[in-house]
Amino acid sequence: MNATVRKEVLSCVRRVVLKLGSSVVTSKKGLDRGIIQSIVDDICEFKAQGKEFIVVSSGAVAAGVKRLGLKGGARTIPQKQAAASVGQSRLMAAYEEAFDRHGVKVGQMLLTKDDLTHRRRYLNARNTLTTLLSLGVVPIVNENDTVVVDEIKFGDNDNLSALVATLADTNLLLTLTDIEGFMDCDPRTNPEACLISLVEDLTPEIKNLAGDTSSGVGRGGMASKMEAAAKVRLSGIPMIIACGKIPHIVKKAMEADLCGTLIMPAKETISARKHWIRYNLEPEGELIVDQGAAAAITRAGKSLLPIGVIEVRGEFEHGASVHVVDTIGQKLAVGLVNYSSDEMHKILGRQTAEIDWILGYRRNDEAIHADNLVVLNQSEAISGKPFLSKKIPNG
Repeated sequence: MNATVRKEVLSCVRRVVLKLGSSVVTSKKGLDRGIIQSIVDDICEFKAQGKEFIVVSSGAVAAGVKRLGLKGGARTIPQKQAAASVGQSRLMAAYEEAFDRHGVKVGQMLLTKDDLTHRRRYLNARNTLTTLLSLGVVPIVNENDTVVVDEIKFGDNDNLSALVATLADTNLLLTLTDIEGFMDCDPRTNPEACLISLVEDLTPEIKNLAGDTSSGVGRGGMASKMEAAAKVRLSGIPMIIACGKIPHIVKKAMEADLCGTLIMPAKETISARKHWIRYNLEPEGELIVDQGAAAAITRAGKSLLPIGVIEVRGEFEHGASVHVVDTIGQKLAVGLVNYSSDEMHKILGRQTAEIDWILGYRRNDEAIHADNLVVLNQSEAISGKPFLSKKIPNG
């Protein structure tokens, strides 16, 4: 059954995001040009068949550390940024050399979280990727580590690859790492670890198995790969996790060889815009809602009206991302609010018809329209640290 499922999934694949971890493209000597060439050879074989590839590659910092002779590694942010600056050019040179053997052009695209948070820049990034692909160019994407700080980090390239997969409307996220795939325990500490070849749903049990199995070379681990899987699944994109050190692993994965782990897409997906709201924006506040509003949002897919809001937490402008939270602190949804926190304090609990009278204008009937509201599934709807309520003086 597993083989049949893979063939069905891969038969529809036209565009692939290929994520390469640091542990795949680097070794103790620096960039592993042999592995890079082997992977590129596979990519070009399928590219000749009409497939499109976007490569999200780690390895710049690791390559820079080796080049700069930082024996203790890049420990400070300035050191990491310097290593990225030196290593990124070497990484791109390695890819350009490998692809040039097949007469294929590559293009570099460095992103920060801000690039995918701001809607216009997000759309510009998508247009750039689409144009590169239409010209037969293979985009090589990485986080811009030379300027990035913690506040605008993607976290790791697992997260970046998932966002790029959705951004570029791809059909598969193929993630190559230094272990066989998703295991039932950490193979580095337990030699009896067994491969789970098919994951149909990201249950709490599956997420618990992911643990934290980072390689020590890159920033990601299996837990971050499960987070990436959660993102792409909601866009209807399957994901394969496999070992990048296996010869011709891209070819094997694309031809439905039973290697690695196939994670199936979700049965219920969300639109590209709602995915952007859910995963690219950082909520700036919370709207606490009553039971009626909670039921209308989560069960009936309705908009959130001011009358259902009983408390406002945090400070935000209209158009900001906010969490919708029930009275016991459970986060039910995230969405783009139509009124600022100051405005929401004035109209909470009031009928829509009263907004004009209270504010002197009515921007929208809803606090959050259903089109801009993403309901969190049960595993996401967890209690979190609340925002501090803004104190409003009496009168």
